[in-house]
Amino acid sequence: MKDVPKEAKEKEIGKVSTYFSHVSVAAIKLSDKLKTGDKVHIKGHTTDFEQKVDSIQIERDSVKEAKKGDHIGIKVSEKVRPNDSVFLVK
Repeated sequence: MKDVPKEAKEKEIGKVSTYFSHVSVAAIKLSDKLKTGDKVHIKGHTTDFEQKVDSIQIERDSVKEAKKGDHIGIKVSEKVRPNDSVFLVK
């Protein structure tokens, strides 16, 4: 059985716009939906890690799900940079 390429298991759902280092939060502009419990892969020139989304905030309000076009904040385990791509891991 052939391995499925990693890219096939991931779908780009947004881009990091800002990183708030003092609270380890990434501001992300979504191009697709995201919900708590999803696993994301954040990748850029010097960024490359996966993590589970424990909480999502829009305008400082916690939400369970965000949709295309939303500007969200999520807590991240590592430093991210503007324009890093955010992928949904299937």
